[in-house]
Amino acid sequence: MSVDAVYRKHLFNIPDDEIYLDGNSLGALPRDAARRAQEVIESEWGNELIRAWNTADWISLPQKVGDQIARLIGVPEGSVATGDTLSIKVFQALAAALKMRPDRRVILSDNGNFPTDLYMAQGLIDTIGKDHELRIPAPEDVADAITEEVAVVLLTEVDYRTGRKHDMVEITARAHKAGAVMIWDLAHSAGAMPVDLVGCNAELAVGCTYKYLNGGPGAPAFIYVRPDIVEQVRPALAGWMGHAAPFAMELAYRPMMSTERMRVGTPPIVQLALLEKALHVWDGVDIKDVRAASITLSELFISEVEARCPQLQLASPRNAEDRGSQVSFAFDNGYAAMQALIDRGVIGDFRAPDIMRFGFTPLYLNEDDVIEAAKTIETVMSNRLWSDPKYQARSKVT
Repeated sequence: MSVDAVYRKHLFNIPDDEIYLDGNSLGALPRDAARRAQEVIESEWGNELIRAWNTADWISLPQKVGDQIARLIGVPEGSVATGDTLSIKVFQALAAALKMRPDRRVILSDNGNFPTDLYMAQGLIDTIGKDHELRIPAPEDVADAITEEVAVVLLTEVDYRTGRKHDMVEITARAHKAGAVMIWDLAHSAGAMPVDLVGCNAELAVGCTYKYLNGGPGAPAFIYVRPDIVEQVRPALAGWMGHAAPFAMELAYRPMMSTERMRVGTPPIVQLALLEKALHVWDGVDIKDVRAASITLSELFISEVEARCPQLQLASPRNAEDRGSQVSFAFDNGYAAMQALIDRGVIGDFRAPDIMRFGFTPLYLNEDDVIEAAKTIETVMSNRLWSDPKYQARSKVT
């Protein structure tokens, strides 16, 4: 499959002199999304004021966006709710899962998971005040750690540092065999590769939309609930937008009879409208083709960088099927080297202690970009340009 089949850089606002390899952290701006945000602010909010909830149908936007995301993660319409942040959605999913297994006390994750997932899990345990426990074995030991003590397994499918990918089907099967609830964090999966939530029968999944889905900084998160268990899921954060009749203003909470019960507060309309328009860049795109193009690009990148830069050590799995849509290299001076690259128009990012991350988003990257990026990396490494003192001081965001 040709990379050109999914390449549509003309739909994005990316400077001509930059190669953007950080879509795994913050996706590029779709041109139509910026125009849509301006329309919402100036025309709908500006002219319609509060009437826009009805005249512009703002009230339906969370469900509409949820259905767009559902297509990209391979689940039915009506099974994805949007709004709030990924941290909130992790908390909601965990709380619901623990209620589904009231006689068990263990939340199982891994020590490679994104820190916020672990923080939210521990925070929930502290809030509950019972004898629950968070266990975090090494990623390769997770499957064997799923015992009948485990209430819920919470894992991020693709590791944020290295791109290592968990086997969703195998681990979910192990969780179900042990009687545990399975939650998948799709932060580095949604929009990057096919997701098999339906095939593996996972109960819950969460994800963000500002990476491969290009929803913008702080874009709303999403949560998936398997349709057959919706009525078993009791929201710990029972907000009015998850109520069966929010404008009835009832004093007692009655959840919606759908995944929408996992909504909490008033939806962020400007961000949702931007995201809704951003998701249109996927019209006519098959996520399987995106995955194939991503593998082509990342394999080329690894080959080029390893041939040119022996100083860098591959930190991602060698086998493309074992990693997501990013490639990471370890280097002791990785932060400084990344700053030198960014200064020269190749934009990736850094994760402690020594990881240089490069994301592959075939919607706006092609083979020429990859080769040019590798040449720039060679220039930085061969000439030790990273040793310049100006690249040593760390910014707040790395």
